[in-house]
Amino acid sequence: MVIIEHFKILGIDMLKSSYLDNNSKIFVAIAGNIGCGKTTLTRKLSERLGWRAHFESVEDNPYLSDFYGNMKLFSFPLQVYFLTHRFNSHRAIETSSGSSVQDRSIYEDAHIFARALFETGEMSERDYENYKNLYKTMVDYLNPPSVMIFLRRSVDKLMERIDLRGRDCEKNIPRQYIERLNQYYDDWYNSYNSGRALLIDTDELDFLNNEEHFSELVKRIHESIDQKDLFYSHWQ
Repeated sequence: MVIIEHFKILGIDMLKSSYLDNNSKIFVAIAGNIGCGKTTLTRKLSERLGWRAHFESVEDNPYLSDFYGNMKLFSFPLQVYFLTHRFNSHRAIETSSGSSVQDRSIYEDAHIFARALFETGEMSERDYENYKNLYKTMVDYLNPPSVMIFLRRSVDKLMERIDLRGRDCEKNIPRQYIERLNQYYDDWYNSYNSGRALLIDTDELDFLNNEEHFSELVKRIHESIDQKDLFYSHWQ
């Protein structure tokens, strides 16, 4: 359970001013499983802090619905589509003059989703090796985010959220698939060494409707960026 002991609304103003006033640009990436709240958090951070939001391509994705109907057939084109979309978003963030927050990072494509598809037999070894080579080539041109935020949520809560939002393309996602992704996210977090990271358990957090929860979260993000010797934090 997440226990929040105190709240400081001032943390929001600190995050907004202490960097922008120094002409520094912040790049925050929100990582996490399907249904963990990435899009909600991305939108709220963007609205509160005035940062540009970069959302995951879901509604306009030409492969997603077909993929959930036949993963083996559409796994490779879907992953290449996501890889290209997130590479372009990442480069746009790097070349922009302002701060940004991104809904899911390019790193998740390889470490979570392509891995899951290959290890479950939904992507062939040939396609997987081709994909990994393409991914490695692309990320060599990128700098990591200022901080990577990992949103962790239990499988029960994830399935509840997926059902609640009612997206047609997600109706038939197997529970076992979500369980596997959760394990891969834990593996990735434990091995992440590209920069600062903040792990947040969200089962008991409601940063959509609870302003105190959201304010405390923003303060934690500020602290993870501001402390130069802090590379890994675990908030729970």
